[in-house]
Amino acid sequence: MRFNRVLKYLSSTAITAVAISACQKSPDNPTGNAVSNPSSNSTDCRTVQHTMGETEICGNSQKVVAVGPAALEALLIMDIQPVGFADHFPVHQGSYDNPSQQIPYVGDRITLPIANIGISSNPSLEAIFQLQPDFILGDRLTLDQYNAFSEIAPTLPLELSESEANLMAVAQAVDLTERAEEILIEAEQKVAAARRNFAPFVASNPKVLLLSAFDLQNMFLANSAHGTCRSVVEEVGFQLVAPPEFDNINSDVQLPISIEALPQLNEADLVIMLGANFNPPEQANNLEPFEDYQLSDIEKSWKENAIAQSLDASKAGRVYFIPAYLCLGLPGPIGTELYLDELQEQLLPLD
Repeated sequence: MRFNRVLKYLSSTAITAVAISACQKSPDNPTGNAVSNPSSNSTDCRTVQHTMGETEICGNSQKVVAVGPAALEALLIMDIQPVGFADHFPVHQGSYDNPSQQIPYVGDRITLPIANIGISSNPSLEAIFQLQPDFILGDRLTLDQYNAFSEIAPTLPLELSESEANLMAVAQAVDLTERAEEILIEAEQKVAAARRNFAPFVASNPKVLLLSAFDLQNMFLANSAHGTCRSVVEEVGFQLVAPPEFDNINSDVQLPISIEALPQLNEADLVIMLGANFNPPEQANNLEPFEDYQLSDIEKSWKENAIAQSLDASKAGRVYFIPAYLCLGLPGPIGTELYLDELQEQLLPLD
């Protein structure tokens, strides 16, 4: 099932530890750790620990490659401009010579053209090598990818279920810890403000069925594997509903759910559907229809399905469709703000 494979790629376990210290590591080591930048001052080095070992980054990194949108988001939120980017699926073909029109949601934060290094699951090593990056930042890298990238430049792998740990890891790598702490405080304030705004609506509609889907045959009940997608909904006050057999919604294991099981969840006051379409778009150089492209198929299928339409939430007009890219692809502060904005725009009535 295609959405399941992509969801597993986007979802992950937490970074177990992030630490930083002055160091002078040997580039030859048996653990597959990244080597330091030989052109940098070896006394100005930082070691970041992660699930695959540790990565030493020296000096002031000026050229960073982002493999995956979460990596890109972590750089841009701290005003670091990447030199290359690999998205999760081919939204755009060719170089990113006009990023604001070619990279979903965060492209307008990129000030200059950058290289397109392919798809994050299989980026071009040659393209990365040609960029001669100071270090490589990647979403949920495989061990093979990590080892291959580390032959080119120091590589820092990120895990998606702990966005705060991700941000702090990147901040320590680039020596911007204080700025990252400020960003996290600002993000908490935005969530708190949204909770206040949602309070009247939540009081009358407390229970939410949160689903993700590529189509109605590939649906999943949102659990911890959905990271920000789930946590933000809970943080603003909603209560998630689940069938009785799903007694561990905190599991990181994907929880598929069939359309036939949905009537068990008719207690839900509203349904939030996180939709995705991972097929290459026909208009690969135009982001204007991106949201419609992500949602149109699943929204159409939902409206045409008798079981889906039998739910009280459907009858009440309280089914909302949101691109999964917002919170699965961008699990950090930028995506959280965009996700909150989308939730408020759709769920809250206009004044």
